[in-house]
Amino acid sequence: LLSLAVLLLGDVTAGVTTEKFFMLRFTSFGDPLLYLRLFSYVLGHANWEHYSGNMMLLLLTGPMLEEKYGSRRLLTVVVFTAVTTGIVHLILLPGVAVLGASGIVFAFILLASITGSGERQIPLTLIVVAIIYLGGEILSGIFDSDSVSQLSHIIGGVIGCGFGYAFKPRRR
Repeated sequence: LLSLAVLLLGDVTAGVTTEKFFMLRFTSFGDPLLYLRLFSYVLGHANWEHYSGNMMLLLLTGPMLEEKYGSRRLLTVVVFTAVTTGIVHLILLPGVAVLGASGIVFAFILLASITGSGERQIPLTLIVVAIIYLGGEILSGIFDSDSVSQLSHIIGGVIGCGFGYAFKPRRR
């Protein structure tokens, strides 16, 4: 709902609010908005298609993950993914602006593919999802020159895998 409100506000302001508060780009370490945007850029989306694609996948994976891991753990995944992806973007691509929840979506997809597997097992769904989604993003990053942040997708997927294994119950 927050992302929807941000999208509607961006439409009403002809994108001014989205660019100022919900689009991460390097400005200056003295700019307090830079630190706000490290969190808020995941609420901004370029357009309705971008928004609906991310929200559809979040709504498909989110409820199942929240039921399994709880709201606090899922919020931890969201915040960690947003900040980590944002920092990596600022370091590796300081001249490129980024917005949207795609990194979080990929974290949820990979986290969901791990959910339900045994303690020491690597689930087949994880392997297939990693090949299809992350492999596709690596290839897109190499061969495409679009405005999609494959780096966010890859980082989000890796973070989702990491949290998936961190959240697994351990035998005593």
